[in-house]
Amino acid sequence: MTRRLVVIGADAAGMSAASQALRVAAKRGQELEVIALESTDHVSYSQCGIPYWVAGDVESADALVARTADQHRANGIDLRLGSTVTELDLDARAVVVRTDAGSERVGFDELMIGTGAEPIVPDWARGVPAVMQLKTLDDGTAWRRLLAATDGKAPERVLVVGGGFIGVEAAESFAKRGVRTLLVTRSDEPMAHSLDPAMGALVRRGLEDLGVEVVTGVEVSGLEQRDGGISAACVSGVEHQADAVALAIGVRPRVALARAAGLPLGEHDGLVPDDTQRVADGVWAAGDCCEVWDRVLEQHWYTPLGTHANKAGKVAGTNIGGGSARFAGSVGTAITRAGAAEVARTGVLASWARERGWDVDEVSVESTTAAGYMPEADPITVRVVGERGTGRLLGGQIVGGRGAGKRIDVLAMALWSGLTAADVAEADLAYCPPFSPTWDPVAIACKKLAATL
Repeated sequence: MTRRLVVIGADAAGMSAASQALRVAAKRGQELEVIALESTDHVSYSQCGIPYWVAGDVESADALVARTADQHRANGIDLRLGSTVTELDLDARAVVVRTDAGSERVGFDELMIGTGAEPIVPDWARGVPAVMQLKTLDDGTAWRRLLAATDGKAPERVLVVGGGFIGVEAAESFAKRGVRTLLVTRSDEPMAHSLDPAMGALVRRGLEDLGVEVVTGVEVSGLEQRDGGISAACVSGVEHQADAVALAIGVRPRVALARAAGLPLGEHDGLVPDDTQRVADGVWAAGDCCEVWDRVLEQHWYTPLGTHANKAGKVAGTNIGGGSARFAGSVGTAITRAGAAEVARTGVLASWARERGWDVDEVSVESTTAAGYMPEADPITVRVVGERGTGRLLGGQIVGGRGAGKRIDVLAMALWSGLTAADVAEADLAYCPPFSPTWDPVAIACKKLAATL
């Protein structure tokens, strides 16, 4: 008997689930029909790479595509582009799909929801032609065309609204294209939801060294088309002028279909699957439409990242195909770049821990990425937080030059394994003068932290 899997959304989570379900079912001798429904014309591409494509670091959009529609179809997936699901009927086990040809009902035995995230768009940004996001391939195409315009319409000044990961990456991409760039954020420093203020100040410095003007503590309240450009009014009464605006104030789970179908949502308005990625009988979900189990906070958290989408999609596909898999969660690890500054974080901030009543301490260490006498040596700042009494490591942040950022993986693995700060301080980390001082900055920070716990 052939079962039918319908997948809503043909990007990271959806297509990982679809492909894995087919592989597992085939190995088990089961027949599985897979229909994937995607509202756009694009599949399986790297959203994270779009700012670097806009900056010119990536030659073409094709380089961002992990697998084309034709490749998915050749692997046995009935992939239907331009197909928007407008309704989930869980009782009838069917979805309503709208295409250019009209609407139809498509039945399913199993349903995989991979609808992703949608950008947060405030009222003041709606309907303004020169306001664009930097989330989809179409967004990237629009920015590339605008920046390359030869008819005098290329922007001389771009305003980036939002100081999170996407805002920082967008500001870097525009500055690298030689465009005067202004980043405004209502927080005291960039990346305030991911870093402590002192570390955010280092991010700001990295952007400013690249030529980006950073204005903090400012919230945009309105936009007005004026003299061929845009005037952005701020709550403080100050106005900033620009030719185009990049909106990067965050995303939220795209769950309108799930909500209308009566599927339960979590504290952060995302779907909350169990560790098999099931949200209801025969209904599965993964990716940015979902909340993720945080192993440090021990609760579900909204952490939209392609790594989680791919892993959780594969878990869902394994279980749909008749196998057995569990998604182990996240420790909130992320990395980016702000000019020459590599920026990374994992776990919790001390402020988060104190809000939960945890007794914690935190330390910061300034060092170099290589032995100080080596030409490769760049500054690095490591900040770590741990729990008093148990000595358990709870989080870390790193900002520095070449070779700084990926050191976060040592701290991430320590959090994943429940290690103490002392464990990391004594760990056998690699040493050679071009790569590290004798005592790696991560080990130094953890040793200093362990002494306070």
